[in-house]
Parts: sequence; structure tokens; C-alpha cells
Amino acid sequence: MRSERTLVLTEIALAIALAAVLNMPFLRVQLPFNLAGGTISLNMLPIFVVALRRGLVPGLLAGALYGGVDAMLNPYIVHPIQFLLDYPVAYGFVGLAGLATGVWRKVATDPTKRWGALFGGLSIGVAARFAAHWLSGIVFFGSYAPESQPVWLYSLIYQSTYLLPSFALTMAAALVVFPALERAVPVRFPKGGGALWARS
Repeated sequence: MRSERTLVLTEIALAIALAAVLNMPFLRVQLPFNLAGGTISLNMLPIFVVALRRGLVPGLLAGALYGGVDAMLNPYIVHPIQFLLDYPVAYGFVGLAGLATGVWRKVATDPTKRWGALFGGLSIGVAARFAAHWLSGIVFFGSYAPESQPVWLYSLIYQSTYLLPSFALTMAAALVVFPALERAVPVRFPKGGGALWARS
């Protein structure tokens, strides 16, 4: 069990490093009107992989830690609470894709249902991240909104411009990456379906 935990921690570390690389300037698209941040990239993919393959806790941990790394590499911070919402909380929420891990296990032999598990898990993670950024936009970046537009709508549109394309890009990549990973590094879950992180 300890060796399995070590493997999971190693995967988390690799996911954080890979997410940072995938968000480098030459691998992302910065929209010209997204002055307060927000880019189209594949940086959610490694977090999603950890979350769906390893479960909720590893996914949340990988996401929150990556959020801290991203804050150091690409900082846009105007307030401590905004920092939390836009970095560790937002990316930590991507790890909520781990809520779909149980479904992922059950449909291991059905490619069609596996597609649904991928889509459902990623949808949960991206929707939760969206909510964190949306709230941050309302509270801390409302001054950017046009006078004729409600702040909540401005933030909604703003977050959509980069998160929806990132969602589509990540989903497309996941359809390629997951089958390859399952062949190369299959996950062996504890007997009885118990949580890896709940056992000694």
C-alpha cells in the first residue's frame, strides 16, 4: 500500500510539472481582450488525469498545488482572496472530476460509457473552476465591465471565452490520452473498492 501511495504522489508531482509546461506561453493562447488573465490551454488535462484515475483526494491535491505553482509562474493578484479563488481553489476544483472515478471503474470495459465518464468528470471539474473564477470576476474585476452590462454577466462572458475552448480542447486530448495511459500504466484499485488514501 505504501508503494502505491508513493506511485500516486509521484503521479501528482508529474501532473503539476506537466500542467505548468502546458501553460507555458508557447503552448497556450492568450486572447487579446482577456486583460486580467485567462488563457486557452491544456493545463487542466494532467489534473483531470490524476482526478479520474486516482480519485477525489489526489485530484484536489494536484489541482490546489498546481494553482500555487501557476500563481508563481503567471501571477495576476490584486487581493489575497482573489488569489485563493483564481489559483488554488479554482484549480483544486478541477480535481472534483474525481467524483466520477467510481463510474470510470464500473465502465472499464465499455468504451461508449467510458466516454460519458470522461465527459461527466471533466464537466464537473470545469464547471466548479468556472464558478470560482466567475465569483472572483464579480468581486474583484467588476470595474472592467461596461456600464451597460451587469457585472455578473460580464464575468460570465469573460470566463466563457477561455474556459469553454479549454474544456473542448482538454476533452479531445483526454479521449486520446486515457486509452494510452490505461494500456501503459493501468490503475490497480484496492480490493473491496476502499479508498487508497483512507487505508494505512
